Amino acid sequence: MKIILFKCMVFTCILISTNGFTCTQVKDPSRITVAGGSITEILYAIEAQEQIVAVDITSYYPIEASSHPSIGYVRTLSAEGILSLDPTLILGEDDMGPPSVINQIKRTGIDVSIVPEEHSVEGIINKINCIGNIIGMRVQTEAFISKEILPKIKELDHYSSMKNKKKKKVIFILGLQSGSPIVGGINTSADGFIKMIGGINPMSEFENWKPVNAESIISSAPDVILVTARGLKAFGDMETLMNHPSLALTPAAKNNRIFSMDGMAMLGFSPRTIDSAINISKKLND
Repeated sequence: MKIILFKCMVFTCILISTNGFTCTQVKDPSRITVAGGSITEILYAIEAQEQIVAVDITSYYPIEASSHPSIGYVRTLSAEGILSLDPTLILGEDDMGPPSVINQIKRTGIDVSIVPEEHSVEGIINKINCIGNIIGMRVQTEAFISKEILPKIKELDHYSSMKNKKKKKVIFILGLQSGSPIVGGINTSADGFIKMIGGINPMSEFENWKPVNAESIISSAPDVILVTARGLKAFGDMETLMNHPSLALTPAAKNNRIFSMDGMAMLGFSPRTIDSAINISKKLND
């Protein structure tokens, strides 16, 4: 990942996004109902928060977002609840649903825009540009990317690709299921985050999230373990996590290389994800 590529790709990313149906500018973005925490964060970042009339429960950053009425969880929305808010636009992440509810809302004539998701730095740029195009704030999003995002990508590139740095094996734990850690495989937000920080995901033999037994985790010998703040609570505290039978014998636990951060900040693929990746990349180089 090199910053010069992103400087050249900013406007290309706009074309990639805006050519898609979901990134087409809508006729009236004055009353936006948001289904997805990363979208809410971006709307605040480009100062479009006055257009928000409601958010889902993953939209808790910035803290001011919590003052809006809630439409529930992004994957289990209610058409009646959303329509009662008289929105002019439903703006959602790619897992917004269920499909039957989305189709019901579309039949009312209200614009529904689903923002494409890609678990990479390029994907974050595309997401910001897509949102800007949908709500008619393309100039603002381009300026935000140039001023705020590209410098952070340059900083991340510095830490994640330092010369003489040996790539570390990193596993990402979401929580516990029947006593086994739930770990991110390939094609997950966790896998994308691990790649962003310049690590290797040793859990590449399976897709999605799944409970993994102690033998598999120990044999993968992770140098670093990442866990969401909510996932850490499932273990109890950091000491309990480090002494868990699945983790205690790993290099990460032995060397005190287990780090916990807010899950949405790491896995939401918003501007905060870049900040989180910089934070973790610095720790990996300590």
